[in-house]
Amino acid sequence: MNPKYLSLMVAAALSAAAMNANASGYRFGSQSVSGQGTADSNTAEAADASTIFANPAGLSRLEGTQFSGGITAVVPHSTYDDQGSQRYGKVGSTGGAAHQDDYAPSAVAAPSLYISHKLNDKWALGFGAFVPYGAKLDYDNNWAGRYALTSIDLKSVTLNPSVSFKLDERHSFGFGIDAEFMKAELGQGVDVPGSIMFLSANAATNPAIAARRAELLQKIVLAGGNPAALLAAKDGHATMDGKDWGVGFNLGYMFNLTKDTRFGLAYRSSIHHKLKGDAVWDFSTVTSDAKVNAVLQASSRKANSGALVDIKTPETLSANVFSQIDDKLALMADLTWSRHSRMKDLHIEFVGTGEGDEVIRQQWKNTMRASLGMNYKLNDAWMLRAGVAIDESPVEKASLRHPALPDSDRKQLSFGANWKVTANSSIDLAYSYLKFDDASSTYQNQCSTLAPAGTCTGNGETTVGTWKTHMSLVGLSYNYKF
Repeated sequence: MNPKYLSLMVAAALSAAAMNANASGYRFGSQSVSGQGTADSNTAEAADASTIFANPAGLSRLEGTQFSGGITAVVPHSTYDDQGSQRYGKVGSTGGAAHQDDYAPSAVAAPSLYISHKLNDKWALGFGAFVPYGAKLDYDNNWAGRYALTSIDLKSVTLNPSVSFKLDERHSFGFGIDAEFMKAELGQGVDVPGSIMFLSANAATNPAIAARRAELLQKIVLAGGNPAALLAAKDGHATMDGKDWGVGFNLGYMFNLTKDTRFGLAYRSSIHHKLKGDAVWDFSTVTSDAKVNAVLQASSRKANSGALVDIKTPETLSANVFSQIDDKLALMADLTWSRHSRMKDLHIEFVGTGEGDEVIRQQWKNTMRASLGMNYKLNDAWMLRAGVAIDESPVEKASLRHPALPDSDRKQLSFGANWKVTANSSIDLAYSYLKFDDASSTYQNQCSTLAPAGTCTGNGETTVGTWKTHMSLVGLSYNYKF
């Protein structure tokens, strides 16, 4: 299986699923610490300059020049238990470690920065920089699902200049440009032992397979290698990287029903990415015979090359409400729809090789996320926050769940606080706990390392197992009004 394929798939999946803080997938939920404290239900609040991300129309509510800089620590815990992963052709178990519990990092940090400036009673400007999505998984190189993935490190950043226009006391509009960068690095096993096992197991009953096996042995002998080395063959390995900039936009609208109650709409567009990178294949440790390794790599047609995938990420649409009930209590809610159905099967091209595409079957479904939250003003210095959310996964079923994104429906419970340090400065704190439903997989790659030239690329493995995941987010931000 080509490593570029998976990295690009994950980049696509994560940018699509997690570009918005109110979307499923591997979202960080780190774009706003004040929002995190309410489980991202405060989209219509416009509490600080992070409204640039949530709804740029909220810029019209911010006075003077404001700054908000934050960092969120994402602390995941996930385990995997294999339940019978198989090699291509069901010739045997993939073997390896059946239980994994240390493939997720102990913690990763996601920063954010926002600046807003009110030009006059009508116009306001803003700029945001934040992490929309990310993933870092490092499975053991000998785990049961290594032919699908051994590691992935996906990083991203979005630069979001914005402007808002206040039509009157009831209506405000916002617009932003999203310049999005993504970079992915990935590792993956190549099932050389499984291919050898398949040829040996079927040679006696299938003349074509017998001829192919004999051809491989003959090539090894002609190259001066020792065919007996095949008996101890190990996995090959593939690594890759890829990166790209894409551009999209976001829109916002706010309607003030009264001075204490307002509604909002927020939209983020699809972003078109052409991810480009390199695929590097390593067969140097498959056997102890370098000549045998060279023949095996040539026979597999795994040549180092460039790779390309064309992706359009899904858009999101949010509707939200904020109401200041009295001097102390405010209630809020958000409902977000994500058009994940844009993410059909992904086709990865291997530039200049003539080999068939790598294809991942996704067929993602559209999703909804619903959240409710509240603020409570304890005194002049402290405001407390809380929120809950339910969030659907775009993964339709176990047969379409890949180890690179073992996503599932989740529930979120959040708490937060704002401490007013001085008249012009404040600190936001937030903690969130996310519990994911158990995520089972029966995903089968529908190609194999023995596929005819030019047809497809893949290991042909079936990954059968279950992930159990929960996650904590701890956020801290500093806000200042000039």
